[in-house]
Amino acid sequence: MRYLPLSEADRGAMLGVIGAASVEDLFADVPVAARLSGPIHGLPDHASEMAVERHMAKLAGQNLSAGAAPFFLGAGAYKHHVPASVDHLIQRGEFLTAYTPYQPEIAQGTLQVLFEFQTQVARLFGTDVANASLYDGSTACWEAITMAGRITRRADVLLSSGLHPHYASTARTMAKFTGDTLHHKAPSLQAEPDDAALIAAIDGDTSCVVVQYPDVLGRIPDLAAIAKAAHANGALLVAVVTEPVALGLIESPGTLGADIVVGEGQSIGVGLQFGGPYLGLFGCRDKFVRQMPGRLCGETVDAEGKRGFVLTLSTREQHIRREKATSNICTNSGLCALAFSIHMSLLGGSGLAQMASASHARARETAARLARVPGVSVLTQAYVNEFTVILPEDARGVVRALADRGVLGGVSLGRLYPDAPELGHALLVAASECTTADDIERLGRALEEILA
Repeated sequence: MRYLPLSEADRGAMLGVIGAASVEDLFADVPVAARLSGPIHGLPDHASEMAVERHMAKLAGQNLSAGAAPFFLGAGAYKHHVPASVDHLIQRGEFLTAYTPYQPEIAQGTLQVLFEFQTQVARLFGTDVANASLYDGSTACWEAITMAGRITRRADVLLSSGLHPHYASTARTMAKFTGDTLHHKAPSLQAEPDDAALIAAIDGDTSCVVVQYPDVLGRIPDLAAIAKAAHANGALLVAVVTEPVALGLIESPGTLGADIVVGEGQSIGVGLQFGGPYLGLFGCRDKFVRQMPGRLCGETVDAEGKRGFVLTLSTREQHIRREKATSNICTNSGLCALAFSIHMSLLGGSGLAQMASASHARARETAARLARVPGVSVLTQAYVNEFTVILPEDARGVVRALADRGVLGGVSLGRLYPDAPELGHALLVAASECTTADDIERLGRALEEILA
C-alpha cells in the first residue's frame, strides 16, 4: 500500500498557497499528447512475476539495438567504443557514486576524480575552468544562457539556426519562467552555416549568442568571427558541443573566443542509453567563475601538509540561500563524469585525436558511398564525423525502411523539425571508429534498394 500522509484538506490548502485550482494545474506545461490518461497500453492489470518478465522480454525483443546492426545515428548521441576497463573501474568502492557527496571531504576518491575531470574538460574546451559536471547537454545549454544574463544584465538571446532543436526546446521551456527572449529558427539546407546572418542579428540588447560547434547538420561555424561580433556588442558567445570527440580534430571553442562552452559528454565513456543518464559539460573564463552553476572541486593540503581535495564552490540552492543560487537544476551526473574521466585518461590527447581521425575517415567513406546512390547528394562539405545528405523522397520513410532491413541509417531532419517541411528530404548521418566497411556497404546497398 502506498504511503499517503496528506488528506484532501491538506492538499487543498497547499494548492491554495501556490494559487493552483487543482493538481492537474501543476501539469499544465506538459503537452496533452504526452500525458498518460489511463493504463499503459499493452500491459496487463496484474500478472505473475514470470509472466511480466516474459512479456517485457518480448517487448524488448522488438528493439533494434545499436550493437546489433550497422549504426549511423547521431544528432547528439553517438556510438563510440568504450573499453571494458571503464565499466570495471567505475565500480571500485572509492569511486562509485552517482552524485557529488554532501559530506565531501570524507570522499577523497570521488573528489579527486572530479578535480581531474574538471581539468580534462577545461583542456578539451579551451576554457580556464570547468565545473564538476551537470545533468546533460541541453540543460547545460540553458544554464549558460542564464549565466550570460546574470553577467550582461540582458535578456535577449540569439540561438543559432544550427543549434540542436532539443536544446532550443529546453531553453524555450525554461525561458517561459525567466522572461528571456529567445530568437531561433530552423536551419537552411546549405553547405555552410549562415554565420553572416547570425552576426548581423547581434545588437546592443543581445545577452549571448549560442552556437553549436559542429552544428546540427554537421557543419563547422566560424566561432572566431561570431565571438568578435558578439564582444563588440557587449554580448557573450556560448559554444555548444554535442560531440566532444570532434574536438580531437578541430580547435577548441575557448581558444576561438567562446566565453562559455557547454556540451554533452556521452560520447566519451558513457555510451548510448535510450537518452540517459547522460553528462552535461560546462566550462568558462576564469573571471566568470562566481556566476558558474554547479560545483567546483579544488586541491589543497590538510593540517599535516598532505595533499587533499575539497568542494570549493557550490552556489546552488541546497547549499546557500535559494535566491542567491546560480541554479536550481544543476544536478551533477557523478558516475557518468567518472566514466568520462577514466575513458579520457585511457585515451590521452593523442588517443582522442586518433579516435576523431578514425571517425572522420569512416564518415568520409560513408559520404562517398552514399554519393554513388542515384538521387542522393551530400550537402555537408566540411565536417568531422557527421554530415547531411539529401534524398529524393521523405527521409522518415527511408529511415523506417532501412531499419526493416536491419540498418540504423541516420536521423531524419523531418523528425527533428516536424514544422519545417523543407527539411523533410534531409538525412543526418554519423559514423565513428566503430563503423566498418561492411556497415557502410550495407547502408549503401539498402538505400539503393529503397530508392530504386
